[in-house]
Amino acid sequence: MPASNGRSAIARRAMRALGGTALVGAAALAGCSGPHAPPPPAAPPPRKVVTVPPLPVPPNGASANLTVPPLDSSGLRQSVNRNISDAQSIWNLRSAYNVAALNCTSARHAQLVPLYRAFLKTHAKALAKANRTIDQEFKAKYGARFVGPREQYMTSVYNHFALPPTLADFCDATLAMAHDAAAVKPVEFEAFAVRSLPNIEVVFDAFYRRYDAYRSDVAAWHAQYGDAQPGAQIVVASGAGKTEPTEG
Repeated sequence: MPASNGRSAIARRAMRALGGTALVGAAALAGCSGPHAPPPPAAPPPRKVVTVPPLPVPPNGASANLTVPPLDSSGLRQSVNRNISDAQSIWNLRSAYNVAALNCTSARHAQLVPLYRAFLKTHAKALAKANRTIDQEFKAKYGARFVGPREQYMTSVYNHFALPPTLADFCDATLAMAHDAAAVKPVEFEAFAVRSLPNIEVVFDAFYRRYDAYRSDVAAWHAQYGDAQPGAQIVVASGAGKTEPTEG
């Protein structure tokens, strides 16, 4: 074979090889110039594991199923000490004093008993008048059988003042009233009783507000943790405010 023909065959093979390489390069360049591939999906957020806190507890050691008096149309708590006559206010203040003298036995309330005895003596006439007036008020409302309704009402008054969760605050409020009452003259007593009874009633208003807040806290706890047991570990789902138990 002539040398020129051999060189031509080698040249043709080289050209074919170079042409294939060029095509591969062009394809690579075309791929680079096309649309970008979508990024990989983001990793899910880490699951948050929390320990279930204890259930909220009632204030002042109260029962978890305590009945709370409703609010009236004016926003005040319904109470045996509201919407009553002046005579009834006098007698209910005396009843509060009596409950305190019997039940407030701590050292800091030691003055209640002697102050109560002096109170009964100083204001005996005003108290007797108030008692007679209340009889007339109940008789006008219930007729000749008024004694039973009056006794039932007074039982509710004593039970109101003796509510165990409020006892400590009630004793403090009654002792403050007792010190003020010691300086009150008989002619001033009725006005004193009418304005002082609400100062004792605020003890119960404040307690029932705290109890309402406790019930709201319990409802929020159940909404967050469902029926989980306190101390259990649960997974908090992101964004939903709901929970699920952990595995294992």
